[in-house]
Amino acid sequence: MNRFIINGQKPLHGIFTPSGNKNAALPMLAACLLTDEPVTLSNIPDILDVRVMLELLAHLGVEISQTKKTVTLCAKRLQTTRLDPELCRKVRSSILLAGPLAARHGAAELFSPGGDVIGRRRVDTHFLALQALGVTLKTNPHSYRLAAKKLRATDILLDEASVTATENVLMAACLARGVTTLFNAACEPHISDLATLLNKMGAHIEGIGTNRLLIRGVTRLHGATHRIGPDYIEIGSILAATAVTGGAVSIPLNAEKTWLPILAQSFAKLGVELRTKNRCICLEPIKSLRIRKDLTFDIPKIEDGPWPTFPSDLMSVAIVLATQAQGTTLFFEKMFESRLYFVDSLISMGAQIIQCDPHRVIVAGPSKLHPAHLNSPDIRAGMALLVAALCAKGKSTIENARMIDRGYERIDERLRALGADIVRE
Repeated sequence: MNRFIINGQKPLHGIFTPSGNKNAALPMLAACLLTDEPVTLSNIPDILDVRVMLELLAHLGVEISQTKKTVTLCAKRLQTTRLDPELCRKVRSSILLAGPLAARHGAAELFSPGGDVIGRRRVDTHFLALQALGVTLKTNPHSYRLAAKKLRATDILLDEASVTATENVLMAACLARGVTTLFNAACEPHISDLATLLNKMGAHIEGIGTNRLLIRGVTRLHGATHRIGPDYIEIGSILAATAVTGGAVSIPLNAEKTWLPILAQSFAKLGVELRTKNRCICLEPIKSLRIRKDLTFDIPKIEDGPWPTFPSDLMSVAIVLATQAQGTTLFFEKMFESRLYFVDSLISMGAQIIQCDPHRVIVAGPSKLHPAHLNSPDIRAGMALLVAALCAKGKSTIENARMIDRGYERIDERLRALGADIVRE
């Protein structure tokens, strides 16, 4: 059950209900370590990364009860503060347990985190900031040992606007004595969602949604109930798949959608105009995708970066979308130097792409994509190749489907519900 078989050129039609945000769910699961009372999260995505995170927490001694879309966690009595090294190697999010363990339990032993191989992914920002709060650190090439008696608040300037480092420090600072001001904080929507949960638990966080967070430490946090917001990366992926297959989709949204303008601006450059109607994002069939040139008639550029720039996690599917649009687009991936290497697979399918360097590609379209035997190198590239296969005429195979499962819930079943011809083997 580790490959997808896709017969392409089947237009997607119907209503797609998005899953909970993967990047919000993972730090929220870690936040349960900050209190001895139950934390209940609803709209939890049933994806591989979440399952591994729950295994990590269970190994520590967290009591977990779960229904289909809701999980309740209670970290009243931990058995250990040492993470399972094999589980750490499966997910990047294992590092999110460092801050909560050190803050409330005074110790943590972590091992090198896994995750997608999309370039260098530093951990220095996490530990430098935690050290500023009073955590002591001992390292070797494969593990990190943290200890802390009492955390003390301070002003912290992150040396990069790292999402997971911001989340780690934010959780730890909630239990630090005094007022912590966090400068150059990442401000993605899932960080705001985490901060909202922490405030429900009794934290005092100001500046939510900005890159300057003020955290007034408290002596203890309590339990809370919170609903995770929709996964806008999944939404963007489905919109791209619908556009390249000439379909139509309606995506209901019953939550905050501050992220929508960011998606809409870049998708409009690629010829996809998004509409909102009756609390839904609606995409009608597009007869001919056309790249929108800049007002000076220059080649348009889509570039990622810290929020509110276009999300790096959507860069791969946006490139596939551009292969089906009339015109030329420059994509500038600033965040990860290996994220664009998957374009070799698109080129083998007939895409007209020039890779200028590890960070930039030029895409000229439209191109008729051919079916191919492909391999999913990471979550987002895997989804991009799946979108390309849905567009290609004929049968494609994508190996290593479990990589896509790490970030997309039952994607084969949900695409079939929209009319895709896809099976799992």
